[in-house]
Amino acid sequence: MGIIPGSMGARSYIVRGKGNPESFMSCSHGAGRAMSRTEAKRRFTLDDHAKATAGVECRKDADVIDETPTAYKSIDAVMEAQRDLVDVVHTLRQVVCVKG
Repeated sequence: MGIIPGSMGARSYIVRGKGNPESFMSCSHGAGRAMSRTEAKRRFTLDDHAKATAGVECRKDADVIDETPTAYKSIDAVMEAQRDLVDVVHTLRQVVCVKG
C-alpha cells in the first residue's frame, strides 16, 4: 500500500501496487510540476491561486504562488497513465494543505 499525493488542491490516492516488473515494481510518486517555480510565479495571480485552492484550508499568499495546483500536471492524468502499475484503493479529497 502507498499514497500518491496530489498538489495543494487536487485529490490524493491510496494505492496498492501491482508488482509490475517492467516498472521495477514502482510507480509515479505524484503528478510532478508542469512548469518551473519561476514560471508559476510569473504566470499566476493570487486570484488564480485562490480559485485553484477554493475549499482547501491553506495559505493563499504570494509566497506559495509557485505551489498553486495549476503549476502541476493533472494527478488524474498521471493515475490514468499508470493503471497497469497500481490499483486505487481509496481517493482522498484535499481539505488542508500546509506549505511554507
